[in-house]
Amino acid sequence: MREAKLLNDSVHIPDSDAAEDVHSELYYGKMREGVLELSLPEAMHLVDRQEIEVLENGEKLSREETFETFCSQDGDFDQKYTVYNDLRDRGFIVKTGFKFGTHFRTYPRGVNPYKEGPKTNQEHTQRLVHAVHESREWSMEEISRLVRLAENVRADFVFGVVDSEHDVTYYEIDRLTP
Repeated sequence: MREAKLLNDSVHIPDSDAAEDVHSELYYGKMREGVLELSLPEAMHLVDRQEIEVLENGEKLSREETFETFCSQDGDFDQKYTVYNDLRDRGFIVKTGFKFGTHFRTYPRGVNPYKEGPKTNQEHTQRLVHAVHESREWSMEEISRLVRLAENVRADFVFGVVDSEHDVTYYEIDRLTP
């Protein structure tokens, strides 16, 4: 099992060979100078798949300790991870949606999200996904902003709604023009 270090709000795999395996074969994280930087949902998913173990201050964390630590760093981690895990289990390649103002972006199965140069329509971001709890209320302005951001990158906008039983229901929202 690969060792990964918790640093602030991300997890790093410092071993360049292990980092490259996880990055290029499994499409997790972002490479920075030979170190793989993982988001918290990516790291938790790899912990659950027994691909990595997380160390904090040199101490190995159990699965439960890792989850609790991530929840303490991000109050929405539970629902973000539930949606992330569900999307990965469905076979999607899931990357951060931070620069698009949402939690995740997805690519279809078999697409290399790191491909450089010209891409076919299928190789671009397919959906922007925002993880929310079922009790969250949204204004029309908030929803409109998210849908327009998705349109700007030619992607669909989807809410991943997590209920009290940790089931996820997806709602795709489109803009209608008369």
